[in-house]
Amino acid sequence: MKPWGLLVLSLLLCAERSGASHPKPACRYPPSQWCRSLEIALQCRVQKQCMELTATGPDRSVSPVAVTLYYQSLCPGSRVFISQQLFPTWSMLQDIMTVTLVPYGNTKEVPSAKSPFVCQGGEPECLGNMIEACIVHLTGPSSLQTIYCMEAAADPLTAARPCLQLYAPSVSWSTLDSCVKGGLGHQLMHANAAMTRALSPAHLHVPWVTFNGEYTAERETKAMSSLLQLVCQLYQVMFVTRTVKARLPRQTPSERGDKPAAVVSDLAFRG
Repeated sequence: MKPWGLLVLSLLLCAERSGASHPKPACRYPPSQWCRSLEIALQCRVQKQCMELTATGPDRSVSPVAVTLYYQSLCPGSRVFISQQLFPTWSMLQDIMTVTLVPYGNTKEVPSAKSPFVCQGGEPECLGNMIEACIVHLTGPSSLQTIYCMEAAADPLTAARPCLQLYAPSVSWSTLDSCVKGGLGHQLMHANAAMTRALSPAHLHVPWVTFNGEYTAERETKAMSSLLQLVCQLYQVMFVTRTVKARLPRQTPSERGDKPAAVVSDLAFRG
């Protein structure tokens, strides 16, 4: 489907969630499939919108909204966000959003040959972080499904094995276990530590959520209660910005009033 179609249909879904009087797409298909056939469009009650989108609308590529979650595997807040906001939103809007999981949070790296990490939740949380870091590395696209399965369970550590078998059957438990107990797991956790320390502003709590690489307290607060609506809004802004830029007439440097690079460089040098 064209990006414009994804935008409009996703916004329809958002509006339906917020109580607006739009068609209610009570169907099992993701937004990208709603206009794939007349049968699906009828089932999802968006046939009118699909007909309009087929006739009009620019075919422009728009980058998905990049959501990055910095969290801890046994943190209650992290578990609630993953199970009640992140996974349900991704399930419906995976065509217009990407998710990066960084299990580390408030963990500390320490110079110790036995256990180079100290976690708020003790050794069980360190183990959970390591398992989930290995899952992200080994399972790729299915990692969120597997980790959601763990975090939504009563005991994420006990659920790890059956969740892996359910959502990533091509990855054996022995392979995951080797990652966790070997050097690879420590390398992955060190990489997550580096990503977390590189945050600007530095994280103050977990879960800590960034959108397109940027953090604002306002967005994070909204994400905790209505991530789906926020992703739709951010995608809409990105689409409109891209479309407006594409429609602007191209200007030469002289028409824009740009100075030649050498002149700009000279002025910068003079201060």
